[in-house]
Amino acid sequence: MTQLDLSRRTFVTSALAAGGGLMLGFHVPVAQAANLVMGDASKAPAEGAEINAWLTIDPKGVVTVRTPHTEMGQGGMTSVAQLVAEELNVPWKDVRAVLADANRHVNKGQEYKDMSTGSSNLVRNRHPHIMQAGASARERLREAAAQKWNVPREQVKAEQGMLSAGANKGGYGEFASAAANVKLAEEPKIKAYGDWWLLGKDVPRMDVAVKVDGSAIYPIDVRVPGMVYAAVKACPVPGGKVKSFDAAAASARPGVVAVIELKQTKDKLANNDMRSAIAVVADSFYRAKTALDLVKIEWDVGANGSMSFAAMDKQAVELMGKEGKHVMEVRGDPRPILGADAKALKSEFMRPYEAHAPMCPPTAVAHVTKERVDIWSFTQDVSALLRVAANQAGRDHKDVFVHATYQGGAFGLGNAVDLPRQAVELSKQVGKPVKLIWTREEDTAQTRSRPPVWAHFEASLDDKGLPKAMLSRAVAEPGVPAYADRGIANIPYAIPNYRYERHVAASHIPVGPNRAPGSNSNGFLMEQFIDEMALAGGWDPLEWRLKMTEGNERWQRVLLKMKEVAGFTTKLPKGQGMGIAVVESHGATVGVCATVEVSRRGSLSIEKIVVVSNTGYVINPRAAHEQVRGCVAWELSHVLHGGLDIREGRVNNVNFNNYKMLRLPDMPKVESHFAMSEDKWWGGFGETAGPPTPPAVANAIFFATGKRVRSTPILKHDLTWA
Repeated sequence: MTQLDLSRRTFVTSALAAGGGLMLGFHVPVAQAANLVMGDASKAPAEGAEINAWLTIDPKGVVTVRTPHTEMGQGGMTSVAQLVAEELNVPWKDVRAVLADANRHVNKGQEYKDMSTGSSNLVRNRHPHIMQAGASARERLREAAAQKWNVPREQVKAEQGMLSAGANKGGYGEFASAAANVKLAEEPKIKAYGDWWLLGKDVPRMDVAVKVDGSAIYPIDVRVPGMVYAAVKACPVPGGKVKSFDAAAASARPGVVAVIELKQTKDKLANNDMRSAIAVVADSFYRAKTALDLVKIEWDVGANGSMSFAAMDKQAVELMGKEGKHVMEVRGDPRPILGADAKALKSEFMRPYEAHAPMCPPTAVAHVTKERVDIWSFTQDVSALLRVAANQAGRDHKDVFVHATYQGGAFGLGNAVDLPRQAVELSKQVGKPVKLIWTREEDTAQTRSRPPVWAHFEASLDDKGLPKAMLSRAVAEPGVPAYADRGIANIPYAIPNYRYERHVAASHIPVGPNRAPGSNSNGFLMEQFIDEMALAGGWDPLEWRLKMTEGNERWQRVLLKMKEVAGFTTKLPKGQGMGIAVVESHGATVGVCATVEVSRRGSLSIEKIVVVSNTGYVINPRAAHEQVRGCVAWELSHVLHGGLDIREGRVNNVNFNNYKMLRLPDMPKVESHFAMSEDKWWGGFGETAGPPTPPAVANAIFFATGKRVRSTPILKHDLTWA
């Protein structure tokens, strides 16, 4: 296969030519697409002028926006370009996007402020400085034109890529070079909602075409001259170490370059610290993997080799019967009321460990030389990746270059593994560029999983059937116990006496963020108990939520819209059911109504999911609806099939044959609706439709079967009914 070495100028030219007006074009001949290596994003196209770190404008007025945030399917590249274009006031057909350079950011005073992608923060928290970049560029262009035409800047209009003042007219491209040298005495304010011309309108995603035609570059697609391949195996019991190994059989295999022990340097590991492992480097990944299987490794599994999730579950159930060590009395003290109520409602729920299971296997390519370190990897923060690579290589940040690629749907896993450290270390030792690929089994076994959570609820009802006292008690994994608080400690329902407590159940299983962390699991727990309280008091679940959130504009807006569009009813024939749930997370309030059908033999069919989102504002309705559907699919996979089987200290279901995911024929119809407050607050879209989906499905199953699903995966429960 022909190697393709593109300079930044050639790359951008190819992108503009191939992608058309809206697309970022990694469009090269199919036979060469996998060899494409992204160039240095810090360099502006030679024919363009850099107005600021965020954008360049070429003589024809084509604007290239540098996107500092990872594109992993959430539409980040398009969102950043749209925010800049709104303030710059340039035709959308003239806007392009490239991924920004981490080396520039880290070594030149954090020019992009923040390059991380997570917590649905990109638009909701970063829109001010992103829009500011476009506004600043616009004012520099106006000032450049004002100076040339000898008029006050106030007389110069900047609209749709054109500058004008009286009889004077000119395109942005004519003034770009001069604008690059303009210094403003004061930065302009960004536009207020109501003054937008582009934000709030449907804009096609910039990355769709290249993902459809297969030319988009992910870490697994990267190839560089002289590259070798690596497979790695860490102790299947997290925290265990290599005790000894025999590499004789592996070393004798054809194509094997080296068998290397990756040595752990810390006893207490952070998520991206190097763990003890064995790697084989060879001239193909197949040869590396098959040789690795021949290495005889003796593991020191330590004290965790006998741990099981069943034992952890037993411990958690015992803890739920005791007062929690972490206590938050949100309002009043419900304990005396509950203690005096012989009819107090009590329930318990559980969600287990769950894997990310990204479709793109975690991959990193590293090339360490005397002059520099280059890396392409799985990440949600290219600047954090740069620092990790510099640390592992023992090099100055200025000598490390991250080549940003598309990501394969990590949603929380991107910065939580030692994969890039391993790749850098292997390249350092063999003196060649190394592509390290984690097998599906290694990925699942070493995943930083979604942590488990258990919850115990109690409630006492008044003479109107509404709760007058409620106690919530959660048991959380110690890695991120605060995840257990989300959606439980801060419920919006106006219960006069409410108390939240938390225990911690010890485990050696590493955990980390997983799309809508905390809220994703806790919604399943809390919103089912909400239904139980409503029904115990004789209330319709939707009317109960409306009553208990009176005065809460965000929730009322969502609930009223659901009432309008979902057709929720509790009066369907046996075997059919509708369920609702509302969860607030990442600054947004989102409700879901699920419609299911369950056969007498217990076969579940999810017919329809109706989602109502209130994120304050929406900048691209088309992309927002896409994210809603993606969130629904993500959570249905976990709630229906997920759950890590942990026995003998290790994960035992490590591939898709026994850790199943949602398949295309099982995806229900999804309707997405908005109910925006538009009141100076911004929520996120990348995660927020996920958390209410599982409890809505579980509540629907209850109405269809009379059975309450108190743990996941749902499909392991007996849903038969008579």
